[in-house]
Amino acid sequence: MNPGRIGCRQSAFAVFFISVCKQVRVEPAHEILGVAPDASEQAIERAYRQEVKQAHPDNGGSTDEFRAVREAYETLLSDDAGSSSATGTETDRADSGASTRSPGGRTTGGETAGQRRDDGSTDQTVNNGSEAADGDTADPEPTRVEYLNYEILAETDWTLGDHDLFERASRSDLDAPDYGEFLVQPGESLLEGAEERGFAWPFACRGGACANCAVAIISGDLSTPANHVLPDDMTDRGIRLSCNGMPLTRELQVVFNLKHLPELEELRLPPTPFERSQADD
Repeated sequence: MNPGRIGCRQSAFAVFFISVCKQVRVEPAHEILGVAPDASEQAIERAYRQEVKQAHPDNGGSTDEFRAVREAYETLLSDDAGSSSATGTETDRADSGASTRSPGGRTTGGETAGQRRDDGSTDQTVNNGSEAADGDTADPEPTRVEYLNYEILAETDWTLGDHDLFERASRSDLDAPDYGEFLVQPGESLLEGAEERGFAWPFACRGGACANCAVAIISGDLSTPANHVLPDDMTDRGIRLSCNGMPLTRELQVVFNLKHLPELEELRLPPTPFERSQADD
């Protein structure tokens, strides 16, 4: 075989390989969202809410674009969290988002987070690693979530404002996907907790930019991040987003699958094909 011909082929392959590498260059996460490399968490949230809607397949985007935007968002938040931890600003980040509650702690149905029970006790705020009364640091404990599918209300005469809504549900012969209990572990969002226990609750963006994952808080409390799509009148009524809301009480009663509420119609996004396939698994 002619050595010169082999050399030409190798050179041609090298040129082709370099060309392909340039074409498939991975775009940095901050460029995908159109923010500065050192953008604040608030700026990242705002950019994500705008980009994720434009990238959605139903709005002219594609599944790959939608996935890229979401992965860029998660990457930037992860990088920001690591940077904040290194500089000792964990407390500031928590105060700016994860522990925010609705005004007055109001919940759906006129009940209040920390409300008094029949036995005289009150809902206890979840310990996320703060010091216990004896000065020792207590380990975080899971939250017991009692859930009810909103579709059951649509099939009956029950309403979100019924004071005995969950008592009725417990007396009814409902299947596990529609009514039951599960534990959410510390550090998990409500949606993550449901998914880890095998439930397929509605979602779309996972970043607070839509209301597909909305739930109604009947008892207990769920955190509300600083940037989300819900207007104040809905959060005042106890509506929260399960995708990024974390339990703040030991026990929680929620009605999930609120995506068909008329008030949420303009805030919904259709689930993407790959998300629908995940829900079917």
